[in-house]
Amino acid sequence: MASAVVMPRAGISVESCIIGEWKKAPGDTVALGEILFDYETDKASFECESTAEGTLLECFFEPGDEVECLVAVCAIGQPGEDVSALRPSTSGGNALTQETETKESAAPPPLPAPVASAPPAQTGQTACGVTPRARALAERLGVDPTDAGPTGPRERVITRDIEALAATQKTGTGFGGRTFGEGAPAAPTQTESGAPQAEYTDEKLSKVRVAIAKAMQKSLTEMAQVSHHHSFDAGAILAYRQRCKSAGEALGTGGITLNDMILFAVSRTLAAHPDLNAHLLGGDTMRRFSAVNLGLAVDTPRGLLVPTIFGSGRMSLKEISVRAKELAALAQSGQISPDLLSGATFTISNLGVLGVEAFTPIVNPPQVAILGVCAVSTKVREGKGGSVECYQSMGLSLTYDHRAVDGAPAGRFMRDLCDNLTQFDQLLAL
Repeated sequence: MASAVVMPRAGISVESCIIGEWKKAPGDTVALGEILFDYETDKASFECESTAEGTLLECFFEPGDEVECLVAVCAIGQPGEDVSALRPSTSGGNALTQETETKESAAPPPLPAPVASAPPAQTGQTACGVTPRARALAERLGVDPTDAGPTGPRERVITRDIEALAATQKTGTGFGGRTFGEGAPAAPTQTESGAPQAEYTDEKLSKVRVAIAKAMQKSLTEMAQVSHHHSFDAGAILAYRQRCKSAGEALGTGGITLNDMILFAVSRTLAAHPDLNAHLLGGDTMRRFSAVNLGLAVDTPRGLLVPTIFGSGRMSLKEISVRAKELAALAQSGQISPDLLSGATFTISNLGVLGVEAFTPIVNPPQVAILGVCAVSTKVREGKGGSVECYQSMGLSLTYDHRAVDGAPAGRFMRDLCDNLTQFDQLLAL
């Protein structure tokens, strides 16, 4: 009997995924556990392994299609078998999907989404018939998703439906009302003054870039963000880093970096400053956390990702160092679970390795603060007897939500953090 392979759920918060490349074609022999296709979420990419063996009888979706989690994507069995019962139906999904939904219905229903003050008129397609990704795309393109013809499973509107709708409503936005194609350089044209235009190429933003853009814009428009810039004598952490390298082979500490020490110091300092280790919920509720879960900003080929070091306040410096590298590698490979990209109570972003001396990081809501780590530079100060001496200084930039935290508490946190880093050996002894 033919079996269906369903779209995996790549994390508890993921509702749908985009099919990438099929590794097998109809008619190919498939072994149990063999890779069938790759797929991606907004944050990461994965490979789907076959849960059956036999012949790939039919692929129900094509590359680029958005598919809800747990919906059948293909059928595997013996040549000639009927797969009509497994094929996703536009009238209610397939039996496997319905069975899964029945089991999930026993769970408590999710909290209802906030009702918009002025919802668009519904023209045959209700809001529940639009996937979250399609709804976000419709908002970005300025079209009404209820006007789209649904082609997704269970008659839901998916991203390709929104793209098709936008294409039919698109009008020229170039000079003289012209519309330029995407993905290829536009030929030089002339303005009314006769001056030629420069050649250009239009490229769609990646899904990660779109997600980042929306999150950053929302953060800046909904928060009252303020930044403080501090610096401290980095002599102690630089000396400790050198000792770690020297003893690395014997003690396994050679991989400990300055950033790991910052992570460690922040995890300890936050314990005495719960207002910074918190979320602001709904604009009127502060949720202060007893555990410190540090978000670590990681530069990846897909864009900025922020995996979480859970329970960092209870981890040793070496444990933090190892876990930070594991998470960074997962993020950069594109294989990280979405569940590891949430749950942070405070975030750290390090641009010091790029020579940045000061910057204003943007808070990741509902968190109330983020720390920017800056470069080490040489500064001068007055020494003993009025002499002038040079020392190594590192900059730190704290951005916080002034709705939740005032300037004085934020300043005290940074003062304590700088003191802990200046006396790093003593911090390790606590």
